[in-house]
Amino acid sequence: MSNKKVWFITGASRGMGVDFARAALAAGHAVVASGRDKDRVSKALGQSGLGQSSLGQSSLRQSSDLLAVKLDVTSRADAEAAVRAAVDRFGRIDVLVNNAASFYAGYFEELTPEQMERQLAASLMGPMNVTRSVLPVMRKQRSGHIISISSSAGLVGFEFCTAYAASKFGLEGWMESLHAEVAPFGITTTIVNPGFFRTELLTEQSTNYAEPSIRDYDERRAKQLEFWKAQNGKQSGDPAKLARALITIARQEPPPRRFIAGADAIATAEQKVADLRAQIDSNRDLSTSLDFDRAPAA
Repeated sequence: MSNKKVWFITGASRGMGVDFARAALAAGHAVVASGRDKDRVSKALGQSGLGQSSLGQSSLRQSSDLLAVKLDVTSRADAEAAVRAAVDRFGRIDVLVNNAASFYAGYFEELTPEQMERQLAASLMGPMNVTRSVLPVMRKQRSGHIISISSSAGLVGFEFCTAYAASKFGLEGWMESLHAEVAPFGITTTIVNPGFFRTELLTEQSTNYAEPSIRDYDERRAKQLEFWKAQNGKQSGDPAKLARALITIARQEPPPRRFIAGADAIATAEQKVADLRAQIDSNRDLSTSLDFDRAPAA
């Protein structure tokens, strides 16, 4: 296929990353699927990544387009090794999807410094580690597309989500600045802001809650825990449809610098825009009066 690309996807052993990998394979692309447990990645995607029944194609041909690699995104050594393996196998990397992340939920005062550090390590420094390893490959090619999965919490801070929002706001600032730095090399970037999608993010295996320690938060904490646990398995977004949407936007020339994913995410983004406008207008005169006074004309 003339439009066949090599996709490198992090966090592909479970959740949304598996859907991304399957969609890319179904579209005829080659996929480097990475995760902390290589065997788990292989098991999640199957021997072929699609299963013979889905397209009726030969399992052997499909598996030649899939490479499972070990990658803990918090490890720079892992990132460098995974990228080397990808280039050794396929010769290039066309699309990087920074998907791997974690979720530490709780009130800021109750989250430990170590929990905050682990959140930032996985969801901010992790994408940086992988991108730092991939960029030399894309610069040499003078082409490439970096897609980073953010969140509605990268646009708006939510109660009980201080750690997660901090990591996603950081991801967005980094990606927006990176765009200007790598555009001259033919490399494009896209930030994806999903709303609520029915993934494994809110399962007991994926969500880490702060230990209750401050009585002042007891009543609100109970309501927050009830809300978040009730959302698991009830989210409106279909991750398989989001995966197919990524294939669509990756084909666009140029791809969008931002993709707001889901009707709920659009509503959040539109409210953010309205809030910013109101905040600008409320103190416009004061804000525009802060330059040095002009010296009187001679």
